[in-house]
Amino acid sequence: MIELPQNKLFVGGEWEEGTGAEITSIFPADGSVNRVLRGASVADGERAIERASRAQADPAWRNLKPHERARFLYAIADGIEANAQRIAHIQSRDTGKTLRETGALAASAAGTFRYFGAALETADETLTVQRGDALTMSVHEPLGLVGAITPWNSPIASDAQKVAPALAAGNAVLLKPASWSPLVSLELARIIEAAGLPKGLFSVLPGAGREIGNLLVEHPDIAKISFTGGTETGRALALKAARKLMPVSLELGGKSPTIVFADADMEQALAGVLFGIFSSTGQSCIAGARLFVERPIYAQFVDRLVAATRRLKVGHPFEADTQVAPLVHFDHRDAVAEHVRKARAEGADVLTGGAAPEGGAYEKGAYYLPTIFAGVDNAARICREEVFGPVLVVLPFDDEADVIAQATDNDYGLACGIWTRDFPKSWRVGRAIRAGTVWVNTYKQFSISTPFGGEKESGLGREKGREGIRAYMAQKSFYMDLSGAPHPWAAAAVRAS
Repeated sequence: MIELPQNKLFVGGEWEEGTGAEITSIFPADGSVNRVLRGASVADGERAIERASRAQADPAWRNLKPHERARFLYAIADGIEANAQRIAHIQSRDTGKTLRETGALAASAAGTFRYFGAALETADETLTVQRGDALTMSVHEPLGLVGAITPWNSPIASDAQKVAPALAAGNAVLLKPASWSPLVSLELARIIEAAGLPKGLFSVLPGAGREIGNLLVEHPDIAKISFTGGTETGRALALKAARKLMPVSLELGGKSPTIVFADADMEQALAGVLFGIFSSTGQSCIAGARLFVERPIYAQFVDRLVAATRRLKVGHPFEADTQVAPLVHFDHRDAVAEHVRKARAEGADVLTGGAAPEGGAYEKGAYYLPTIFAGVDNAARICREEVFGPVLVVLPFDDEADVIAQATDNDYGLACGIWTRDFPKSWRVGRAIRAGTVWVNTYKQFSISTPFGGEKESGLGREKGREGIRAYMAQKSFYMDLSGAPHPWAAAAVRAS
């Protein structure tokens, strides 16, 4: 039996009991309690910020050369890999995700730390083109203290995508995980501590957004916020940051379109659509929640999609053949059910699902059946609002112009999937749709080397990729005189003095 993290927080390098509101972590498969702990209070957060400021300003950290900082990232990656099974178990207990998925997320987190360590090994500054009697160059320096606010749906991977590049850049990081899933972030703190990172550079502060989130955004010592979560929260956070003229990166919501053309490989498209919406039980910002199918194959494709959806295994996250696990929390299950109720009231037809499964172990867990709607147009609420659950709406389209117009007609712009054998067509459509990521004949594939982010109300900025480190740094320009002569503007006055 794997023991879950204890009920203490990691405050500026010290394990301490929180003094904020109580947090209860539950196992969504049966409602049992994982841990009850006190979250971080404002006082806890201020103490963490004070320790982080001292640690980040210490020359022992701040003056490390990039390849020397890389050693810490490699050690953290090794620690995650050595504890991958434990991390997967903790995250499954905390979020309800399958062990297969949480194991992959642990491997992804290790890869993220290793990638940014390797990027530091080859991080070059820029000698800019000389246009006068000065040697000109551009260098990058740490911002200072970074607040990282992560969501509950994939905490270990989301944590790594913010913490790794921010540490690589030479900052201190204060991580606020979601209250529904604090445990795996605390496990990450244990691994980072064991890797020997100087004390104070990393904190984990689960707690209420109105307290810890606001503290991180408003505190004068915090130099940047990196946030992943809902669009409304992101907008409010950005307004607060604007008062400080503080940079933010925001990875927000989505209502991503998936497009299946008549010439697509039908089995490949069916499998991709199913994975794109129902894996992670639909709890993914990039879930392909709006499916557009070209009219000549619409009826056949939808019939097969519904039949395949009914064969998906809804089950316990620890069972190897489970494909759709419980939702993260009973409150979230109820929110998904409310979206379904509203869609029905709007006249949408339920082709499959539309309810919680009944009987046996399902009665104790936060389960919900994979659900497919049809019979509405793109203006319907179910096509506009992010459900963040296993709910798909299908719509027909007539041609490229029609599907581009429908797919783009949405406030979000995070991702898009295209299924076709015609490469030029996929290029035309992918370029025409405003989205941060486009997948062609695949979906939900990621690489830490490839930037990720959204357009419109799906966010600001990009994570991942080599430039991911620069996002946590300030750029400084140097001009070094080569002429050795006094400036001509004052040369005469100087000679006469």
